[in-house]
Amino acid sequence: MTDDPEPVDYQHWEFYVASQNTDISGDWSGTAPHFELNYGIISNVQLHMIAPLAYDAPPHRASHYGSGDMELGVKFRFLQETNWLPEAAIFPLLEVPIGSAKDNLGAGHANGFLPLWLQKSWGDWTAYGGGGYGVNSFSGRRNWEFVGGVLQDQVSSNILIGAEVYHQTDVEADFPNVGTAFNIGAVIDLSDQHHILFSAGRSIDGPTQFQCYIAYQFTFDNSLFQFAKPSH
Repeated sequence: MTDDPEPVDYQHWEFYVASQNTDISGDWSGTAPHFELNYGIISNVQLHMIAPLAYDAPPHRASHYGSGDMELGVKFRFLQETNWLPEAAIFPLLEVPIGSAKDNLGAGHANGFLPLWLQKSWGDWTAYGGGGYGVNSFSGRRNWEFVGGVLQDQVSSNILIGAEVYHQTDVEADFPNVGTAFNIGAVIDLSDQHHILFSAGRSIDGPTQFQCYIAYQFTFDNSLFQFAKPSH
């Protein structure tokens, strides 16, 4: 849930096939799967998109599956890390209401998130986090705040482990659905281009009994699209 300020390198890509799942009092919901694409369009600037297939499976009602709300964003790093200063970026996001609200696959209206992310590293350890303000365009829901932090350790050349704690205020007054929660996860680099990410956690103070995330990530640069010229 907590992001870092580091954008994708210039003319590099990240492509994910992922699934995020949450259990709130027996009501399972999430993505199965969602597709994420990030691109370093210029130095220190990343374009971002998530296109999900969403599901909602309540314990005593019909389940639904279909397109979820699309996420669009731009990450802009305005401060590079030094010996004394952290790396810093803003990452405004827009949720585009594509999913069906009546089937609980989407919000039914656009909303935005305006965060600031910071990061500092020392040796094999990295800490990052920050917070932001969520803006709802629907009068029946509240604006909301988020704050979170991650501590991670590069335990070997191809394995990274980390832990996250975050807090988000409620979007709906009569339905507390976030609160404070934690996740523990890892990144496994199968090669320079192929990676596996996963995490799991639950609420510390809130209704989430279990949450998990798993993803395959493919990283590449623009040379992938360049074809060899025919020889003469």
